[in-house]
Amino acid sequence: MISKANGWEHLQPQCITAELHNYPEQITGAVKHLIDIAKSKDQEIFVAYGDCGTGGQLDAMLEAEGVERVPGSHCYEFFSGGEIFEQFNEAELGTFYLTDFLTRHFDRLVIRGMGLEDKPELMPMYFGHYKKLLYIAQTNDPKLQEMARQAADKLGLEYEYYYGGTGVLGDALLSFNQRIAVELKD
Repeated sequence: MISKANGWEHLQPQCITAELHNYPEQITGAVKHLIDIAKSKDQEIFVAYGDCGTGGQLDAMLEAEGVERVPGSHCYEFFSGGEIFEQFNEAELGTFYLTDFLTRHFDRLVIRGMGLEDKPELMPMYFGHYKKLLYIAQTNDPKLQEMARQAADKLGLEYEYYYGGTGVLGDALLSFNQRIAVELKD
């Protein structure tokens, strides 16, 4: 986590379950629940989560709550940067993306999470229109690169690697942290 790596002890990250990416209609409610808890403790709030298929519902709720979110539609864009992600999309629309987290939990979130372990015949329906898997890495970890390559093989996709680091997410969290640090001093 970026906050831990930077020694930002005053930031207390709260997470919703990654499985909600398979149920985007539940994301807004889960984030709202955490916002309500933080507000009850009079905490400053920053959401480091993308729209991830909510169809704008997350942003509408955040606007109503007066809560800031990292710019971008989803984590792939956060970690690569908007302009670079746009280039990825233009180069190949049929791209399945992985991050470090999704690479580590690929079998749980994709294979089992989408029911492919029990019904492998669904693989062509889910992934038949994809051409490549692009691993947008936050760390330079050869083990994760190999895991991502194996995920591409499981899906029958061409493998590509891009190191994005913390991308705009790191910048957004740094900006939020600096603002909070100023407020804590006042």
